[in-house]
Amino acid sequence: MEEDLFGEERPAPPRPREAAEEPGDGEFRPLADRLRPGVLEELLGQEDLVGPEAPLTRLLRAGNVPSMVLWGPPGCGKTTLARLVATHANADLVTLSAVTSSVRDVRAVVDVAKSNRKYQRRTILFIDEIHRFNKAQQDAFLPHVEAGTITLVGATTENPSFSVISPLLSRCRVFVLKPLAARDLRELLRRGVEMLNEDRRKEGQAPLACPEEALSAIVGLSDGDARRALGMLELAESVRRSTGDDSPLQREEIARIAQRHLLYDKTGEEHFNLISAMHKTLRSSDPHGAVYWTQRMLSAGEDPRYVARRLIRFASEDVGLADPHALPQAVAAWRAYESLGTPEGELALIQAAAYLALAPKSNACYMAQLAAQKEIGKSGSLPVPLHLRNAPTGLMKDLGYAKGYTYDHDHEDAFAAKQGLPDEIADREFFRPGRAGWEGERAELLRRWDEQRRRGARKKPEGRNDP
Repeated sequence: MEEDLFGEERPAPPRPREAAEEPGDGEFRPLADRLRPGVLEELLGQEDLVGPEAPLTRLLRAGNVPSMVLWGPPGCGKTTLARLVATHANADLVTLSAVTSSVRDVRAVVDVAKSNRKYQRRTILFIDEIHRFNKAQQDAFLPHVEAGTITLVGATTENPSFSVISPLLSRCRVFVLKPLAARDLRELLRRGVEMLNEDRRKEGQAPLACPEEALSAIVGLSDGDARRALGMLELAESVRRSTGDDSPLQREEIARIAQRHLLYDKTGEEHFNLISAMHKTLRSSDPHGAVYWTQRMLSAGEDPRYVARRLIRFASEDVGLADPHALPQAVAAWRAYESLGTPEGELALIQAAAYLALAPKSNACYMAQLAAQKEIGKSGSLPVPLHLRNAPTGLMKDLGYAKGYTYDHDHEDAFAAKQGLPDEIADREFFRPGRAGWEGERAELLRRWDEQRRRGARKKPEGRNDP
């Protein structure tokens, strides 16, 4: 029972289980969970958000805790920050996972939050992986966020512009979290070593020696992910505990017990970031960047066939006829991979990436396609000029099909200067060659051909016959 303002007893409102609630005695807690800071000042990294004059710090200092979306990579502190915000705001924190929760769970939290409001108690609902909620599930938050019944804190590794519905996003502040810097990971690992050694001291074991070289190995393998870094440290300590080995941890030992995990999501934003980086470094003739980003995708587990398809597309879109060998090179790389598989065939993709980066560039074919598509969409199905039509029957010839056509090989330079477009768009130019490579070499010739077409057909030399 609690006393109200008049000193009378009243039933206490139901309290949700707080995310930071300690587990029962003997329950295992990972090192990453045990090391969560209790106050903002202990949080490592994210100075842009929680530094002395950072935006989130100023909001909390003013007592204003808005609904928010915390967007960042795994292990950057999204859950920890949500807990610290709730602690600073003296609010009840309820945690739901979008993977396992339903709209019914949300409604149950809202009922508790409504009860809390009667006693001037704020409820913060933390939704982990909020991007996994569908539109209907996210819609369920709207009226309660709008009314202030709950303060929503969502965490996501996906770009909220794509994964959170616009009405909900407009009611939330978006805070971007970054991977932890190396210096922050080192400090976190030192704290982890101290905690593990305190455990070992209580058990009468020798302390774990983790020199800077071993810390550097863990930092290098963690990709800015604090949870992953502490997990590797905890695993190394567990191996040592089982073997009774008290010698200092070695870099080689860390490499054996941990496998590198590259940040990548085949369907999410990082997928598109990396493929964009590959395309743009290819386009800017940077073979170093092109090889790096191509290998980054392959190392992260991307399907090499997808990489091959992107290289083939690039060969037509950005190299085109500036280097007529570019497309065969890309197609050959794809076929080589299909023949050899992983890992041997991946080298052919790297070769193609380097070749395409060094090749002369032209987007003339791509721009010609766009221009033709636009014209077709505007002018529709214009009739084929008679001289270009097929005339396999006498009737068709009588109707004028193929009339006026002359066989180009019967003319000088195999060029008859015939009009090749419908009369309505006879003067349109769709293909405009660039100045680089083979395409540039043909540009002047095409200019002369177009000029002759505009002047009209060339006469056929005597003694030559059309097929």
